[in-house]
Amino acid sequence: MPDLQRQSVMSLIEAKDISVHHGDFPALERVSFAIDANEIVTVVGPNGSGKSTLLRTLLGVFSPSRGQIIRKPGLTIGYVPQKLAQESGLPLTVRGFLSLPKRVSDAQAQAALEETGAVGLEQRQISELSGGQMQRVLLARAILNEPDILILDEPTQGLDQPGAADFYALIERVRDQHGCAVLLVSHDLNVVMSASDRVICLNGHVCCEGTPTVVRDAPEYLALFGHGTQGTMALYQHRHDHSHDHDHDHGHGHGHDHGHAHD
Repeated sequence: MPDLQRQSVMSLIEAKDISVHHGDFPALERVSFAIDANEIVTVVGPNGSGKSTLLRTLLGVFSPSRGQIIRKPGLTIGYVPQKLAQESGLPLTVRGFLSLPKRVSDAQAQAALEETGAVGLEQRQISELSGGQMQRVLLARAILNEPDILILDEPTQGLDQPGAADFYALIERVRDQHGCAVLLVSHDLNVVMSASDRVICLNGHVCCEGTPTVVRDAPEYLALFGHGTQGTMALYQHRHDHSHDHDHDHGHGHGHDHGHAHD
């Protein structure tokens, strides 16, 4: 019955039995899942598990060797990369960056920066931003197009725990305000955003899938990650007493990059 209900409303994006090979190397094998409107879905997996390959396939950079990606007609994607590939020394202000590749008005730029807690950075050089500030600016640019789905590649990489918790809370607020779905790839195997509706555990294939608490207790998850720093998955919850618009950039100056491996 749930399958019939799911088919009655088209998912935003769906991977149907996809496999992706890099030469002879099978990066993904027979992966299937769908993301529906307003969902927050987190993908976790060890180094080399295919997380980046999955994102790039969903974005259309890679073509699956089998299976297909089905996107809802007219789907708008807001993409927040892990980091910005930028020519060092190339002058580019935050305000200029927000108008790439499509010009946006000052009012639009201001509203997006206000929403992501990045007001006051307009004239700062992109190259001078801290990790936390950069993520907020990247998120601001992603929401300018009013996306149906936000795709974020390891957005809390390099942030300390308070910074990561603040950024997760910000993503929740953006989801609530814009009504968009969120697909988040996490670099931390043991901690996910508690607001995730589903967690997908990836290791070349989908090992297990479900709510954070279901995945945390799944034998497949424990077999892969049970020997990690926490042993089991912890849930990031935002429990600060300050008002929600009093967000600080915790990613700046703490030096808490824990050196997690990249996919």
